[in-house]
Amino acid sequence: MGSGQVTSSVPSGTSEFQGKHVTVAGLGVSGLPAAKALHARGAIVTAVNDGDDARAREQAAELEALGITVRLGDGATLPEGTELIVTAPGWQPDKPLFRAAEQAGVPVWGDVELAWRLRGPDAAPWLAVTGTNGKTTTVQMLASILKAAGLRTAAVGNIGVSVLDAVLGDEQYDVLAVELSSYQLHWAPSLRAYSGAVLNLAPDHLDWHGSMDAYAADKGRIYEGNKVACVYNVADPRTEDLVREADVEEGCRAVGFTLQAPAVSQLGVVDGILVDRAFVENRQKNAQELAEISDVDPPAPHNIANALAAAALARSFGVPAQAVRDGLRAFKPDAHRIAHVADLDGVAYVDDSKATNTHAAEASLAVYEPIVWIAGGLAKGAEFDELVANSAKRLRGVVLIGADRALIREALARHAPEVPVVDLDRTDTGAMLQAVTEAKRLARPGDTVLLAPACASMDMFTNYNQRGDAFAAAVRELGA
Repeated sequence: MGSGQVTSSVPSGTSEFQGKHVTVAGLGVSGLPAAKALHARGAIVTAVNDGDDARAREQAAELEALGITVRLGDGATLPEGTELIVTAPGWQPDKPLFRAAEQAGVPVWGDVELAWRLRGPDAAPWLAVTGTNGKTTTVQMLASILKAAGLRTAAVGNIGVSVLDAVLGDEQYDVLAVELSSYQLHWAPSLRAYSGAVLNLAPDHLDWHGSMDAYAADKGRIYEGNKVACVYNVADPRTEDLVREADVEEGCRAVGFTLQAPAVSQLGVVDGILVDRAFVENRQKNAQELAEISDVDPPAPHNIANALAAAALARSFGVPAQAVRDGLRAFKPDAHRIAHVADLDGVAYVDDSKATNTHAAEASLAVYEPIVWIAGGLAKGAEFDELVANSAKRLRGVVLIGADRALIREALARHAPEVPVVDLDRTDTGAMLQAVTEAKRLARPGDTVLLAPACASMDMFTNYNQRGDAFAAAVRELGA
């Protein structure tokens, strides 16, 4: 198995960045450590940021104290002499800064690319996860399994812990569980994971990528150069297509996961047992029991799929079956992911505020029946016809909130005209309480009131966490 190495945050000796003019685009979770790491390696760093708010000024002061130049409120102009841009992952490729860089022949990396290039020669390998939905849960499950096997690991990347901090910190790791967004993969051309997984593909962030093909292609970068396994979703053939298109190391295998009985080189489910037919001897005839469905929390179908993907990546690293079971049992999901809030008058109230796109919402809606669905927010270019058509038979009623609720209302009119709809035209702090009150009015004993918005939250809330908290608070208020 791989072995970690201590990598000093201030390197000794000559650095390829010594005297190099580097522009760091964007502050925040990725920009701050990137600017510091480059400065420590002798680069002449200029940090630029679109915003000029209190948080940005606080971060700017921290960098300026180190001697780093910071330009707030101007993320569009390429600083003179720039030889490299290191960007925050969310900055769109069509921004004027990047167009100027392209014209000037200046390369653009993301923080993940920088982290990959700054790894030591014996650094911990990466087990990498991407997909439209389930990334964070899968990476957390994976880290839990790896820890159960006695390995030194951390869940890093798009999960909120900078991969740059993990790579350059003093902590020793045997292996890293890395969540990567399509944004991060777009800006990481030289990344080569030990094993990688694409959990699923559904339309999301198309306003950023420009097309579904471009979005899928960026997701597929996670397979490039894989050493042991390219893990794909049998139920989503597009993920297997990405494996076929990838240039991998000799001997790397395609390994599928499925909620059905697994074929050879797959992990799947047999009689309530998660089983492995990929990382066993004589896999033509043998399968290894890994865990029971009841070991997965919550045991919803899409979460079983997450567990299988995490298990596949862990098994590719040589983790024993018992560690898979122990790791899944030890894992507890984050808040706002199919979280049961309360039962009121025989009706269950469930918070899945993390369902910020149609694919996630459909997976959540598939768990319950009948449902009073609370939905709406920022659509991010999504369409809702397929979601509504596939879920219509489960709906008792719908309560719509948020800026783009009309798109869902129109899809409901086309595909579920008999389902009663309450359309709330308000975005104030009391909107969620009214939404839950209306849902309570529509629900009957045995129903589930489900917050699975299928949209982003920033039209009404700071983030999906605040939206979920507002839902839970409203349920508790009604219960009182």
